[in-house]
Parts: sequence; C-alpha cells; structure tokens
Amino acid sequence: MKSQFPRQRVASGTSSSVSLDPDELPDGLLVADETGRVVVFNRAAARVTGLAPDAVLGRPLDEALPLEDLEGRRWWQLTDPYGGLDIRTRQPERNLLLPGPGGREVLVSARYVREGCGPVQRVVVALRGTEARRRTERSHAELIATVAHELRSPLTSVKGFTATLLAKWERFTEDQKKLMLETVDADANRVTRLIAELLDISRIDSGRLEVRRQPVRLDTAVRRHVDGLVAAGVPEERFAVRVGEPLPQLWADADKIDQVLGNLLENAVRHGEGTVTIDVEPAKSEEASGRVREGTAVTVSDQGPGIPEESIPRVFTRFWRGSKRGGTGLGLYIVKGIVEAHGGTIRVDRGPEGGASFRFILPPGIPEVLA
Repeated sequence: MKSQFPRQRVASGTSSSVSLDPDELPDGLLVADETGRVVVFNRAAARVTGLAPDAVLGRPLDEALPLEDLEGRRWWQLTDPYGGLDIRTRQPERNLLLPGPGGREVLVSARYVREGCGPVQRVVVALRGTEARRRTERSHAELIATVAHELRSPLTSVKGFTATLLAKWERFTEDQKKLMLETVDADANRVTRLIAELLDISRIDSGRLEVRRQPVRLDTAVRRHVDGLVAAGVPEERFAVRVGEPLPQLWADADKIDQVLGNLLENAVRHGEGTVTIDVEPAKSEEASGRVREGTAVTVSDQGPGIPEESIPRVFTRFWRGSKRGGTGLGLYIVKGIVEAHGGTIRVDRGPEGGASFRFILPPGIPEVLA
C-alpha cells in the first residue's frame, strides 16, 4: 500500500496546473476509503501521532488510529463515520488522545465524503499537534498572572486607605485626608487603564477593534500630549516637535490615536534619555491595490540607550519590557494593533542619536463616500 495520495490537478489561475502531494501539507492528513481502510497517511500525520506509516496504511481506521476522547471512550465507535445519518458530512475539531505512554494529545477534525446522501466514500481526517494551542494557553495564563499582579498593588492601596479613612476620619488633618484620597484616585485610574488595556487586547485578538473615523490633525494631537507631559512636570526642553507641511488630510479614530501617541511619548520619557524628538510629516503609503496615496508619518525618537538589536523583533509582542521600570508590557502590543486597525504600519529602529525611534504611518482613511 503506497502512502502517496493520488495526484490532483489544482488550478493555478493560468493554463498550467500543479500536482498536490499530501506530504507537502503542513497539517497531518489521513484518508480512509469506502471500506474503512487507511489509504493515505502523510509525513505530518506521522509526526503528529508518532505512528509509523507502515503500521497505519492498509489497516481499518479504528485500529490504525485508536483515538479516545477525554473520558476514555473509543472515538470511532462513538462517531460511527460509516453509519448513522446519511446527511452527516463532518466532525468539528476536538482534542483527542492516542492510547499509549503519556496519552499523546491530537487535534482531530473529519470530513465524510459522499455523493449526495449516499454511503461514505472516503473519510478525510485532519490531524494537528497541540503545541500551538498550548502556546496560546500559556500566553493567556501569563496575561492572567500579569493582570493579577498589576491589580493587586493598586487595589490593596485603595482598600487600605479607604478602610483607614473610614475608621479614623477625625484623627487626620485635611492635608492628610487629601493626600490619601489623591492616592486612591491615582490607583483607581491605574486600575481603569489596565482594564481598558485588557479590553483592547481582547478586541485586537478577535479582530473586533472598532475604528470611528473623523478628521484628525496629528501635529495638534502631538502638541497637546507634549503640553500635558510638561504640565505633569517633565521639563519643556526635553521635547522637540518638528512638523513638515503641508500635512495631508487624515481620517482616524481620535481617541485611539491619542492612545498611540500617549504610549509612545510616555515610553520615550520614561525609558529614554535626552531630547525626545517628534517628527510629523507627509509620507507615501501604498494600498493593497498598488495605488500610492499620501499618508501621514509620526516618528518619536529619544537619545537613550536604545533597544538591543536582538530585542527589536519582540518589541511589539505581549509582555515585552524595555527596562525594569514598571509597566505591564502590553502597551506597544496595543499600539501596533491600533495602527494596523487603521490600515497603517509601525516599526522601531535605532534613532539617529543612538536611542529608540518609533515610526508609524497612517493612510488618509477618507471614507469612500467623501473620497
């Protein structure tokens, strides 16, 4: 019994065609014929299951791949692919076990190939390893642990100060009361920001981040953020804003762009050194159709130690921290998600004076009805 799947002709959009070899597929593939015997078992399937092709090919499906569900029930007997209702066409992906030492876990989905409502002619089984799912689960666990850690400190502070004020209000002076209430307010704001970050991550991961577009002047938004940082105590001479005129018209979500600018400027002030230079200038942007349109670019550079070369690919991933100066490590991940939701791009490089340089470009985003 050969392990090769019968070559199939696949249209390539031209007069030529290509042959499909199941060993070239990234996921495991098993095919059983109308008698229930395995006729195809590709290399990826052997890798995922740990089974040798010679031990699988030609054998009945339930013997060749003796899958069990998490409750120990034999999967093929439970699903009965060659029996049951003649309108069944598939089994959704689920986590199953292969008996043996360690109980190897496999993600399995199946398709029942019929002609009309006739008998099953082939059972096509897709097999995937659980490594990707485990990585996702680990990422979620890290997120939960990070959130729990970040919430514990401000909530402990809020609880402690409010309990103290309620129990001993008369013993404190007005200045002491004001100081404690200001601390409670700051910690409550910290919790609010963290919850907002979690909601943003959820929307980015699920592709549900909404962009409510309106005309936005990026140079005005940049100056507003700089003024806010100066009012908060950052020396005014630390900032240099340069604007290249004329800036093209930009339609974007003003609140989300404020979030991007706030994160990049605060990072530059907190983790960088020297002058923070913000350049706002016109930039060319190429659409998927190949059409080139004018966009707007913002570059935020500092004169600090910069980002190590080996860390640059991880800057926009979850939990990356450029230093040990606090933070959840989620801000730049959210920044990238917001920029990309606008159809833009963002990158980080070494700055002209050695620090980090973040540059994002936004397309015009003008609604079609106005274009």
